[in-house]
Amino acid sequence: MSQEQPQRPEEKEAIKYGDVFEVKGDLASNVVAPKDAAMMQKAENDMIGKTKKGGAAAAMQSAAMKNVKSGVVGHNDMSEIAGDGGVNLSESNDGTGNRVISESVAGQVVHKVDEKEKERKICKLAEVVEQFSQKVPVSIMAPSSIVQEVDIGDGGNLGITIGEALEATALTAGKKPVEWSDAAAIQAAEVRATGRTNIVPGGVAAAAQSAATLNARLTKDEEKTKLRDILADATSKLPSDRAVTRRDAEGVVSAELRNDRYLTTHPAGVAASVAAAARLNQNNHN
Repeated sequence: MSQEQPQRPEEKEAIKYGDVFEVKGDLASNVVAPKDAAMMQKAENDMIGKTKKGGAAAAMQSAAMKNVKSGVVGHNDMSEIAGDGGVNLSESNDGTGNRVISESVAGQVVHKVDEKEKERKICKLAEVVEQFSQKVPVSIMAPSSIVQEVDIGDGGNLGITIGEALEATALTAGKKPVEWSDAAAIQAAEVRATGRTNIVPGGVAAAAQSAATLNARLTKDEEKTKLRDILADATSKLPSDRAVTRRDAEGVVSAELRNDRYLTTHPAGVAASVAAAARLNQNNHN
């Protein structure tokens, strides 16, 4: 009779910097630790007087909390690369009086606070989605021709965030009444932005679910809550935000498809915006 082989303990997947931010090299493969997030929070407080909603500290805190819960790091752990390279906030002016704050870990910029840049990216993404929505079917990635025609930033740009992709939907499909498929896609986007397993009370996903429930009882479209009512200021309703990845796009597209009565996605809806953002981000960081 053969001896039963001892089972190896199940490995728990850690959230690394590369899962949260568009970074490269050693930083991308390092696990986000609680002390890293605490250092970034202190840096934000020192420069801007508070922890920035949707900033690097909030994203790092969310990732670190999940790593602690899964047992891959302890409450007092710090990653070696953050300990050696440190965290830093720097301020610059773009020449037009626009204040830009760059947040860095170990010398790599992980987040930029620039409202004008945010508006530019949202408008560019909306243009892309509207231009190609009628020409090609929605896929996990927007066609490569989009990438060749649209520039979303230079080497220091962190790409389009999940919140920005949601705000772009307010421009491309803002007049569409909120349905269950929209609410499901928005929820999928929110949980990926925040790193939480549940929706944020009073957040964008909760608002979308309430709107879908109410709309289902109404017969006149003019009385229904529209996507623009929910998504116009989506980034401010997310406790944390990060650049859209291919995995994010897959989850959002899948959620919208599963909850649509015809198993399709809206050509200029949430899934379309997130998928296009993921492709643009991927190309911008190749």
